[in-house]
Amino acid sequence: MSNSREAMALARLADEGRRYWASASGQAIWRAERACIGPLCERWFGPHALELSFGPALTDMCPVHHSIRWSPTEELVEAPSTLVCPPDALPLPDGCLSLVVVHHLLEVLPNPHHVLQEAARVTADEGHLVLFAWSPFGIAGGARLWPERRRHLPGRGRWRSPARLRDWLTFVDFETHRVDYCGFRLPGGLARNAVLETVGRRHNLPLGDCYMIHARRRSQLAQPRRGKVSFAPPLPGSALGGATRIGRQSDKKVKEGE
Repeated sequence: MSNSREAMALARLADEGRRYWASASGQAIWRAERACIGPLCERWFGPHALELSFGPALTDMCPVHHSIRWSPTEELVEAPSTLVCPPDALPLPDGCLSLVVVHHLLEVLPNPHHVLQEAARVTADEGHLVLFAWSPFGIAGGARLWPERRRHLPGRGRWRSPARLRDWLTFVDFETHRVDYCGFRLPGGLARNAVLETVGRRHNLPLGDCYMIHARRRSQLAQPRRGKVSFAPPLPGSALGGATRIGRQSDKKVKEGE
């Protein structure tokens, strides 16, 4: 498949993803996930963060100075600071981000291992890597027994267990610190039942529709020196509304909106 065809397929998937996260079902899950990451994220400081997601921002409460959104195409850019690139080829220096969030992409992208490798590469040694994924053991996972449910988001793709993603993280030299389940609901209902969410989160029952993995880089005897990156403010009147376009430069300010 050519790069242009891959880009078109990714753009269609991103458009479908944004429609799902704007729906009542998507918003209910998004609120549950935001409540899950919020207590952790509020304690994470740093200069830069990146969210790889088709949905709304989850970490706007995080005290990170510069939060970057991601988009596969310029046409889908919505936020003033957006990285436009393939998710498996981030034009960023190694270890330049304090927080990286990969939100429900590993299920649907054709090269999830490469996406995770890139996310791990740009996460700083002292940074945080967070994965959100659909759980095959929840209500939504059971609904995927019907083939029709697997043709549209969120049922698309391959849903993996936390144990499998923990193995993937080990391969990229990260260690899982915690796994939190969220999105608890009754069959046929939305994930906005406060009682179910409270009980499920309190006991961390593996019955939610989704889960969050928080991982940190493993300690090493000799750490390579990692590059730093500085971001210029968005240019006024940019054709992309100030979208960030970043090249592989570790010691120079990069221009935005090019």
